[in-house]
Amino acid sequence: MALEITDANFQEVVLNSEKPVLVDFWAEWCGPCRMVGPIVDQIHSEYDGKAIVGKVNVDNNPEISAKYGIRSIPTILFIKNGEVVDKQVGAATKTALAEKLDAQLS
Repeated sequence: MALEITDANFQEVVLNSEKPVLVDFWAEWCGPCRMVGPIVDQIHSEYDGKAIVGKVNVDNNPEISAKYGIRSIPTILFIKNGEVVDKQVGAATKTALAEKLDAQLS
């Protein structure tokens, strides 16, 4: 299960991370989010120790969602050294997400 990221722990978990971070912005009522969710969980397991993989529930964390201008979900941000370096809006395949994350590991 991917890490739960909240308004309260975003700074510590995401912005202060020395590893690349994949953040999935989602909501329980979002159909495409439910399709992407298991993929994000798989990536979390496969990249354990190499990257941080987490999820932000937009309904419960409006502050961080607003800060990053999340208008449609799912939106997946790739953050490295505290900066957004890539983005995926809408459902995507595991391969597509893994390729974007791999690009941040070098």
